[in-house]
Amino acid sequence: MTAITVDSRPSAAEPPARISMKRTLRHGLTLAWRNVAQLRHSPEKLLDTTLMPIVFLLLFLYVFGGAVAGDTHSYLQKLLPGLVAQMAMFATMGLGTALNEDIHKGVFDRFRSLPIARSAPLLGTVLGDTVRFITVMTVLVGFGSVLGFRFHTDPLSVLAAFALAYVFYLAVCWISVLVGLVAPTPETVQGLAFIWVMPLTFGSSILVPDTSTMPGWLEAWTKVNPVTHLAESVRALTVGGPIGNHAWYTLAWAAGIVLVTFPLAMRMYSRRA
Repeated sequence: MTAITVDSRPSAAEPPARISMKRTLRHGLTLAWRNVAQLRHSPEKLLDTTLMPIVFLLLFLYVFGGAVAGDTHSYLQKLLPGLVAQMAMFATMGLGTALNEDIHKGVFDRFRSLPIARSAPLLGTVLGDTVRFITVMTVLVGFGSVLGFRFHTDPLSVLAAFALAYVFYLAVCWISVLVGLVAPTPETVQGLAFIWVMPLTFGSSILVPDTSTMPGWLEAWTKVNPVTHLAESVRALTVGGPIGNHAWYTLAWAAGIVLVTFPLAMRMYSRRA
């Protein structure tokens, strides 16, 4: 009789039982570069990110400028830092749609067959979206400068403002990831995203720095709204003024969002992908 032998060694595609944080980050960065390469070959995917800050800046500046600040130039100095916070929110919406499309195409099924960390595909998706953040901020500041916006603080403070916006952006990306995993189809992702993005962005001090004229319930909401804290932090760091505890509140909100959404996203990913 011929003896039957069974190879008990793990498959080459089977990931190790424990993967270090360093290897997880390396796997995530590798998959992030995949997303960046896709944008390089399909730059039209950044079209909405490129046009959105131009449209919003023109619309809000010339509709609200005279009513809020008396003239458009004065309002521009307050509006653009606020739009940094708004664009950080809106730029995350495309992430959930792209993730949902990849899941439907079976891309994440192939990722799960690779010897990589379980969180690497989602981590790569979030980190790869950094290109979208850089694009929207570059267009916003560049076009705002053409209209007359100027920074009134030192370069280090300006850098700190955009670093803070980037940290908050990465945190909010995990909400978009969760929406992309929960939504049944890519077409429904945008609708679900607007449900939570709109109250956070427009129910804040982005467009109206002085919230004392708002109804009591809305003013109370703006004071606890993390987007308000981000907008006020960016204003203080780019055009001057007291920053108070706004930066710390922004960081605390970012940490809280990640602590809640990351485990939920991983659980949904295990069920969905």
